[in-house]
Amino acid sequence: MSHKTIEIIPVNKSISGTVRPPGSKSITNRALILAALARGRSQLTGVLDSDDTKVMIESLRRLGLSIEQNIPDCTLLIEGSSGGNFAVKQADLWLQNSGTSIRFLTAMVTLGQGIYRLDGNERMRQRPIADQVAGLRQLGADVVCELGTDCPPILINAHGLPGGLATIAGDRSSQYLSAILMTAPCAQEAVTIKIEGTLVSLPYVEMTLQCMAAFGVQTKTLAEQVYEITPQTYQACNYEIEPDASAASYFFAVAAITGGTITVPGLHKHSLQGDVRFAEVLEKMGCSIIWGDNSITVTGRELHGIDIDMNDISDTAQTLAAVAPFANGPTRVRNVEHMRIKETDRVAAVVTELRKTGIQVEEHHDGFTIHPGPLHGASIATYDDHRMAMSFALLGLKVPGIIIQDPDCTRKTFPEYFEVLGKLCQS
Repeated sequence: MSHKTIEIIPVNKSISGTVRPPGSKSITNRALILAALARGRSQLTGVLDSDDTKVMIESLRRLGLSIEQNIPDCTLLIEGSSGGNFAVKQADLWLQNSGTSIRFLTAMVTLGQGIYRLDGNERMRQRPIADQVAGLRQLGADVVCELGTDCPPILINAHGLPGGLATIAGDRSSQYLSAILMTAPCAQEAVTIKIEGTLVSLPYVEMTLQCMAAFGVQTKTLAEQVYEITPQTYQACNYEIEPDASAASYFFAVAAITGGTITVPGLHKHSLQGDVRFAEVLEKMGCSIIWGDNSITVTGRELHGIDIDMNDISDTAQTLAAVAPFANGPTRVRNVEHMRIKETDRVAAVVTELRKTGIQVEEHHDGFTIHPGPLHGASIATYDDHRMAMSFALLGLKVPGIIIQDPDCTRKTFPEYFEVLGKLCQS
C-alpha cells in the first residue's frame, strides 16, 4: 500500500456530462482466455489496461503465447494455442490479487503438458479456490492447493483434461464455474457441470457463455444449474470489448448524488454485463433512466431508501453504499455475503468506513443497512480494494474533508479514475 492520499473537493452544482469508462475487466480477461485457446489469431479491441489485465497478459506470455498489445489504441493481437497446446512446459504465474486471472488460468493450464504454479499476494493467499480445485480434480486434473489452506498457491501437474462430471458449489463465486466452462470444450471428453446450492452472480455466467459463443463454442443447459459441453474448437475472431459497467456505476452515482445527468455510451439494456442493472437500482431510488440503443443516461432526482437483493450485481453494492446516505430513508442491501471473500471483506469494510463519516450503519451477515444523516469528513481506508476507493470518493462530492487513502489501488481496473472524475466535476 502507498502512503499517498487524495482529498475529494466538494462540488456545489449538478454534475452532467458523458463518460466512457475503459473496457470491462471481466470481459477482457474472458476474451484473453478464449483467444488464447482458439485456433488462429484473434484481434481484441476495447482492451482494458489495468493491473488485473496486465497480470493475465504476462501469464499468457509466460505460457509461450504470442501477444502484441497496442495500449494507446486499446487493441491486442493474440495467436491462439489450438486448445491448450502451450509451448512452455513449466511456468510460475504471479497473479497479485486478480481473482478472475488466477481462477481462469488455474482451469486453463490443466489443458497443457507440464508443471504450472499459480500464486498471488498476501490477500490472494486468503481467497478460497478449493471448490474450483475439487471440480477440476473430478474432471481428472492433477491440481492441489500447495499449502493445504484451500487457497493459492496452486500446483498443477498438467496432462490434458480428461473430462466427465464435476459438481461444484455455487454460493462463493461464479468465477469457479466460468473458469471450468471456458476450459471444458478443450477437454478430451464431454464435460458436465452441476452446481450445488444457489449460484451467486449469475449474470457473470451468462457473460461467459456469450463470450464462448462469440469464439464459436456452444454449451447446453441440461437442467437448471446443469451445463454440458462437448469437445469443440474455439475459432479466432475479432472481438470488441464493452466499457466496464461496474465502473460506469460510479458515474451514474455522480448523477444521483448531485442531481445531474450522466450518459455512458457503449452500454445498453442488453449488454453482456449484468452490472448495467445498477441503473435500475437508481431508478428505484427515484432517478430517471433513458435506455438508448447504445447508451444509458441517468438523471438524479430526490432519492428514497430501498430494500434490495444485490446478489447478481454485488460489485455495485459499494456504489450504492455511497449513494444511500443522501436518500430520505434507510437502505438495506441483502444477499451479498459472498462479498466477504472479494479483494477484502467488503461488507465489513463498507460498514467500518461509513461509520467514520458519522453515518449509522448496521452490519448483517449478508449485507448492511444504511441510515441517512449528516456526514462529516473522514480519512477512508481502502483495504487495497479498488471499489472502496472509487465508491467512497463519491461521498466527497457533497461532504468536505473526505480523504481517500491509497488511491492508486484503482489501477486494478481503472487507473485513470480520479483524473476522469476530476475532469467531469470541472466540466
